[in-house]
Amino acid sequence: MAEPVSPSHELTVTAAPEDVDELGHVSNLVYVRWVLEAAKSHSAAVGWGHDAYQRLGAWFVVQRHEIDYRRSAMGGDEIRLVTWIEGWTAASSLRRTSIRRVTDDVELAAALTTWALVTADGGRPTRIPAGMKADFQ
Repeated sequence: MAEPVSPSHELTVTAAPEDVDELGHVSNLVYVRWVLEAAKSHSAAVGWGHDAYQRLGAWFVVQRHEIDYRRSAMGGDEIRLVTWIEGWTAASSLRRTSIRRVTDDVELAAALTTWALVTADGGRPTRIPAGMKADFQ
């Protein structure tokens, strides 16, 4: 794996009863939600919350998710989401997210997400400003 180009960001969540599927463990869809929550939290923490993206006239959208599910989370589990930017291109970023159970630090899932910066007024790819990249450093 490549070295991260940003420091990691952590967020802790708790698997709620409604997150549990008919198989008795946290649904795979919830892991996707957690990946998105971690990215949004990281972005806001470095000054790129919703209002900042509105002022820019562009925002990130998911192009691709890859998730390796390793172990199951159960309802009530406290989960640590660790995320970082692994790389940038002109109009996209690669973000890694590690989903870990707090009690034993076991990695439950690992995600790689490609985010594309697109214009708010048409959804066209747009160049990521150098200042934005610097903010994540």
